[in-house]
Amino acid sequence: MSTTTMSPPVDLPLPAEWPDPSPRCKVCGALAEQRAAAAAAGDYSKVSDCNVELRRHAGPHRRRQP
Repeated sequence: MSTTTMSPPVDLPLPAEWPDPSPRCKVCGALAEQRAAAAAAGDYSKVSDCNVELRRHAGPHRRRQP
């Protein structure tokens, strides 16, 4: 006779916070607008894509030397 046991519950983390766009960056602004439109339309796959792009784009915001 074999016994059946349940697997332990899956522990999922909370979703990451939405990244903030850099205030003077046109690319960040465009991504934030796309993300807002996608969220309003219920397209959370697109929201996730925009968040990934914002996180990847966050590095280049260094001050330019005059």
